[in-house]
Formats: sequence, structure tokens, C-alpha cells
Amino acid sequence: MQRNAITQHPILLVHGLFGFESIGKLELFHGVKQALRNTGAQVFIPNLSATHCNEVRGEQLLAQIDRVLAGTGASKVNLIGHSQGALTARYAAAIAPQNVASVTSVSGPNHGSELADCLRKALTPGHLPEHVAVAASTLFVEFLSFISGTPKIPQHAIAALNALTTEGVAAFNAKYPQGLPKTWGGNGEAQVNGVRYYSWSGTLQGNPLDEGLHALDPLHAFCRGFSRFFTKETEHNDGMVGRFSSHLGTVLRSDYPMDHLDAINQTAGLVRKDIDPVELYLLHAERLKGIGL
Repeated sequence: MQRNAITQHPILLVHGLFGFESIGKLELFHGVKQALRNTGAQVFIPNLSATHCNEVRGEQLLAQIDRVLAGTGASKVNLIGHSQGALTARYAAAIAPQNVASVTSVSGPNHGSELADCLRKALTPGHLPEHVAVAASTLFVEFLSFISGTPKIPQHAIAALNALTTEGVAAFNAKYPQGLPKTWGGNGEAQVNGVRYYSWSGTLQGNPLDEGLHALDPLHAFCRGFSRFFTKETEHNDGMVGRFSSHLGTVLRSDYPMDHLDAINQTAGLVRKDIDPVELYLLHAERLKGIGL
């Protein structure tokens, strides 16, 4: 029986740092857009700066929301943001709540990333390591833009890093607090200014030796390695974002057995056997449909 996840409002999948829509047959949200479209939903992936601060990316998103609304005749959109994409979506909803039906954070650093904190400390402003990191990230982003065929838009690697640190996100949250929990590890307000807020995320779990082929995924290995830099959420992170740091609005679940990139079904669908990331997006679309969004 064919599923029906035709939401009233179009869905925009908002990518995070170093994000893109597709490179050849490789999609960042691997299989997610097509799975949603197969159920009848309208789905778009906006083209945003791969590296920049939340506000600049948010303004880019607002412009593309306007284009989607004009092109579809819809009155609002549903935003689902992965990683920094969650902060980008939050900005858009805070600035133009009349155009946004819901914001869903998927593994979003809504209270900052301890990994970003470590990187910021390692890259002393104005010194050689920072210059090298900026040059390398700029070349990488330009390479991604070239092979993906996306138009060139502004990039700023250090602005992106600063925007993801605990300090940077705290400053962002002071301006745009919608949906944030008032207690650490709790739920936030489910609805603010007519916008519904949701979140889900995962954590690294178990022994890597028990993960089978998933342990051979190089991206998963990187996440395992990055998790060692966490001190506050040492046992509760996905390699890039802490479990409780990801909480926003109605927390659907924050301990799915998946790393930061499993949340977008990477690498190319090679994820743990006991979780299907694509199914999480389908279930959420059905959830949004069920409440008229």
C-alpha cells in the first residue's frame, strides 16, 4: 500500500556545513527527497552557502522560501534542517514566522557543538593554522561547488565555525530563542508565533567492534574519533553534536542509534541495521500531514 505524506505545505530540506544538494548520483540527504516525493510530498533543497554564519545562510533561505511560495502557490513551508541547517531554519522562522509552518531540527547544534569549541581553540585567530584551515576549506567548498554545478555564493569558513561554537550559538539563541528548552535536556515550547518546533537526533552507541560493516564506514570512523573531544556530553553525542544540545521544541527522540551523518543517510545509505534514517523523515512528514501542516 502506497504511503501518503502529502503535507499541506512544501518541505524544504536545509543542509548544514559543507552541504550541497547532489554531486552526480550522490545526494547529501541520500534517498530522503525521493522517498518523500514518492509519497506525494513537494520537496525542495535550497542552495545555501556551504560555509557561513547562521544569519547569512538564513537570509539566503528566506529568499528561497519566497521563491518556493511564489512557484507553488503555498502560503507556508515546512523546514527540516540538518546540523547547522537547523540554526538556519530557526533564523528564517524567527524573522518570517508568517511563511513557516514548522521547523524540525535533525541533529542540530541548538546549544553549540563541543567539537566546534575544540576547533576554535586550536585555530588561533590571525595565526598560521587558522590561515591554512581557511584556505583548505575554501578550496574544498569551491571544489564541491564546481563538481555539483551549483552557482557560486558567498563563503566564510571562520564565520561558520564561530557560529557553531557554544559561545556563538549562545549569542544566536539570545536573539532567536524560539523553541529552546528552558531546562537542559528538556523540551522547548511546541509552538511559537504559529510555528511548530520539533527535533530528533542520535548518539554513538555500543562497541565499534559489534557494528559489522558500519564500522568500516570512514565517515562513521571520523565521528567516533571526533566524539573523544566531548567533555560535557562525553557519552551522549553523535560525533559532532551532543544529545541534549540538539533539543528543540517537541523532542521526538534524541538517542537514535546513529551518528551525525547517519541522520542524513550517509555514507550512501550504509548505516546501522537497526535504524532507517529515511523512515524517520517519512514518519515526520506523515506527522505534519496529520496536524494539517
